[in-house]
Amino acid sequence: MRFLSTPLLGARARAPFPLLVALTACGTLGMHIIIPALPATARAMGISIGTVQLTITLYLVGLAAGQLLYGPLSDRFGRRPVLLAGMTLFTLASLATAMAPSPAILIGARVLQSIGGCAGLVLGRAAVRDAATPDKAAGQLALLTVTMSIMPAVAPAIGGYITAFVHWRASYFLLVAIGSVTLVATLLLLPETNVGASRHVPLSFGRGYGRLLLSPVFLGFAVAGAFTTTAFYAFMAAAPFIFENTLHQPTQDVGVYYLIIMVGVAAGGIFANRLSKRVSLRTGLRVANGLAIAGAICFLLADVTDHLSVLTVVASITLFTAGTGMASPFAVAGSVSANPMAIGAASGLYGFFQMGYGMLCTVAVESWHPGAVYPVAVILVGSTLVSFAVLALAARRG
Repeated sequence: MRFLSTPLLGARARAPFPLLVALTACGTLGMHIIIPALPATARAMGISIGTVQLTITLYLVGLAAGQLLYGPLSDRFGRRPVLLAGMTLFTLASLATAMAPSPAILIGARVLQSIGGCAGLVLGRAAVRDAATPDKAAGQLALLTVTMSIMPAVAPAIGGYITAFVHWRASYFLLVAIGSVTLVATLLLLPETNVGASRHVPLSFGRGYGRLLLSPVFLGFAVAGAFTTTAFYAFMAAAPFIFENTLHQPTQDVGVYYLIIMVGVAAGGIFANRLSKRVSLRTGLRVANGLAIAGAICFLLADVTDHLSVLTVVASITLFTAGTGMASPFAVAGSVSANPMAIGAASGLYGFFQMGYGMLCTVAVESWHPGAVYPVAVILVGSTLVSFAVLALAARRG
């Protein structure tokens, strides 16, 4: 089993790398695995496309809000107890979603599920940074991105088949099993990586976040990273309807297309891992933004020139996700290194920016024209261009 550690922190800071992957992936798995089941869920519960997409939008709301809470708590009390509490909530809420008798209960349970799952997103990244120097964090986070991308890439394919051949609730029950196994593994295997945690230090959310919000370095990496990496949620919310309704593809194939698209994330992470040894974090993020911009423009051109097909959608979005997979480790490493005394808070605030913007993207798609291609393409292009501009502005001010 692989471990992340540094000589300065010693054995107390070692965290099993596969467990960090599982913890970080749980929150995103909660989104990805149910995507192929959205049309079937809408039909079974007799609700509209816009209503069923709330299971994604409000999930992102929970991910965004929860990350503001977990970061400072883990800086004060440690990563382990906060992770255990979050994974317990994720598992119980997953059970509630699987057995939900009505749309209201399903949506409410999804919010609780996301609040629990985001503990792994925040503290998995923080645990990596706990045990790595800033110059090595980008490479290790890139490796985490690569390995983590495998599960949410495979999950929609699994979700598509079990929805088509078993039941639309099967994806929700699978999350119960995943949460239970990860919770037990965390209890048995995860040590405390935040050796600086102290119950005697006053818990202050405002002070830590205030310092980060005044830092051009943090804001540049966090805002640019959020705009590039989570604009993809606009496509994610519309994807099953684009493939099934616009391109007339069967439900079980939607997950396969999504699997191919998510390969781009892994490829981007591999490239980031190698590039991190040669360039600065800011340069790496600029290169990643360039790839994402190219993919977004290709997607937009395919739509406006009436060349939309499975091939053009999958190819252009895969190029876009290669850029996002590459951007993520550079953006995270730059954000959490802005203040070494508030690694958890920085990870949480970065995640809040990510999920908050992802939520806005899904709301825009649902409000503009649910299931349509053009709004998604405009959001992808606009987000990546704004990301590039923000990074340049922050570099000047920093």
